[in-house]
Amino acid sequence: MADENAQSFVIGDVEVLRVVEWQGPYLPAGDLVPDCAPEVWRTHEEQLVPDHREPDGGRAVLALQTWVVRGGGRTVLVDTGVGNGRERPGNPLFHRRQGNFLDRLERAGIRPEDVDVVVNTHLHGDHVGWNTRDAEGEWVPAFPRARYLLPAADDHHFGPAGGYGGGARPDDRLVYEDSVAPVHRAGQAVVWEDTYRIDEHLVLEAAPGHTPGSSVLRLESRGERAVFVGDLLHSPVQILHPECGSCFCLDPGQAAKTRLRVLQRAAEKRELVVPAHFSGGGAVEVREGSGGGEGFTLHRWAV
Repeated sequence: MADENAQSFVIGDVEVLRVVEWQGPYLPAGDLVPDCAPEVWRTHEEQLVPDHREPDGGRAVLALQTWVVRGGGRTVLVDTGVGNGRERPGNPLFHRRQGNFLDRLERAGIRPEDVDVVVNTHLHGDHVGWNTRDAEGEWVPAFPRARYLLPAADDHHFGPAGGYGGGARPDDRLVYEDSVAPVHRAGQAVVWEDTYRIDEHLVLEAAPGHTPGSSVLRLESRGERAVFVGDLLHSPVQILHPECGSCFCLDPGQAAKTRLRVLQRAAEKRELVVPAHFSGGGAVEVREGSGGGEGFTLHRWAV
């Protein structure tokens, strides 16, 4: 596999493959993680520049990507990015985007019909977009054999029962109708709560705060571990200072408590932390901080 947009590592007997939909500068760093003061970014500049923040101190650098987990004869996709041709007037980067993500998956050896499970860690638009594809003007599941695992709290909050997120963001209705509702209509949705075991290696756990149904996916094989944390983290600065929330968190206080809990376990259990949006290395081992505070250190990047 020589695709520059796909990189891989191994956890025990399980291969983890990263397929990038888009990567580049996004929001100003101070807007993305508003709880972190400018001096925090400056203090950690050596660890953040250039992979996670522009050298001039401006925008944070992010990726839209899918993590593919292959083991035990099963192919699992963790989050599905933005998708093509979506009406997203609230986000110019996502609005009517056209890209070659499915081609990138195929170059990495993954055809749509090969996918057994799709995990949406939560139901924001940049995590569900490739759940579906346009088939002659109708949105249909992009992965025809897959079970789509949807957290119940998000399915309620962002769906019609919850008023499409209470109407706070008009794009939420559009996201649900083109990327989630078609999976329900096709009978491929599995709505879960609390925990959900996929197989002997993979289990989903609720991790609320970023959204009501935010979740993490834990992977364990032959004593090695990883945790896919979705949007608990948007930048490594939140590992160094887990009290710092992103501008996209619906409940910043709860998200901070969840982030601290997940990072503490990752440090104790030596779980590789795999966020949804890190550019550069993409996945990182963390260790307890040495200053007596709540922060953690970036120990080793995986890819």
